[in-house]
Amino acid sequence: MSGEQIAPRTYRIDELAALAETTVRNVRAYQDRGLIPPPQRLGRVGLYSDEHLARLRLISTMLDRGYSLSNISELFEAWEQGHNIGELLGFEAALAAPWNSEVELSISMQDLSDRFGEIVDETMLEQVQELDLLELDGDQIRVKSPRLLEAGAALVAAGVTVPAVVGHALALRTDIERIAERFVDLVESEIIDPLGEPIPAAELPRLTELVTKLRPLAEQVVNAELGRAIDRQIRARLSDTMDRIASQSAEVEGSQPG
Repeated sequence: MSGEQIAPRTYRIDELAALAETTVRNVRAYQDRGLIPPPQRLGRVGLYSDEHLARLRLISTMLDRGYSLSNISELFEAWEQGHNIGELLGFEAALAAPWNSEVELSISMQDLSDRFGEIVDETMLEQVQELDLLELDGDQIRVKSPRLLEAGAALVAAGVTVPAVVGHALALRTDIERIAERFVDLVESEIIDPLGEPIPAAELPRLTELVTKLRPLAEQVVNAELGRAIDRQIRARLSDTMDRIASQSAEVEGSQPG
C-alpha cells in the first residue's frame, strides 16, 4: 500500500473544544488565564495541538477532582517555574502520550478500493468513519490504523465480504470498549478513589508510573486471554468441520480402485 507519513494533528478552536468535551468559551477563558498556551497562527487562524488537548483534559480532570481554577492556575504556574516540574509535567505527559503508536497514512480512494478488491461505497465509508479508523481529507483518506486496514484487507482476500468485515469491526469495538472500561474502573476504584479529593500532589509520581504501565499490562492480559479464548473456540466450533474433512478424504481414498 502506498502512503506517506502524516504531520502532527492540529485543531481549530471549535474542533479542540469538541474533542476536549468543553466549550469554545471555556477554551478562550482558560487561555486568557494562562492555563493553556496560545495557539500557533496560520494567518488569522489559530491552530492547536495535541498538547493543548491534553492540557484541557487535565484541567477537566482536576476540576472534577475538586480543584478550583485558581488552584489549577497556581499549580501550572509552579510547574512552569520549575517547582516539581518533573513530577507534575510527567503526569501530564503520561496522560498526553498517545497509546496508539501507529503512524497514520494518507491514501487515495483508488488505493483503498485496490486493497479491498471492490469499490468501497459511501455507506461503508460512513460506517468505517464511525469507528474512527478512516477520515476523509479532501481527495485523500487518512488511515488512522494501518494495521487494522491490513487485517481487514487480509480477511477480504480470504473470502470475507467487506460489509461483514465492517459489521464485525463495529461489534468488536463495543466489546473492546467494555474491556478498556473494566481496566480503568479497576484503577479508579482501587487506586485513585481511595486518595480522596483533591488528589495529593505527592501521589503524582506513582500515578504517572501507573498510567505509563497500564497499557502494556492491559495488552498482556488481553492478548493472553484472547489467545486462550480463540483456542477454545477453534476446538469447540471447528472440530466437527475437521472431522467431516477427514471423513470425506477417507471416503475418496476408499472409492479409488486399488
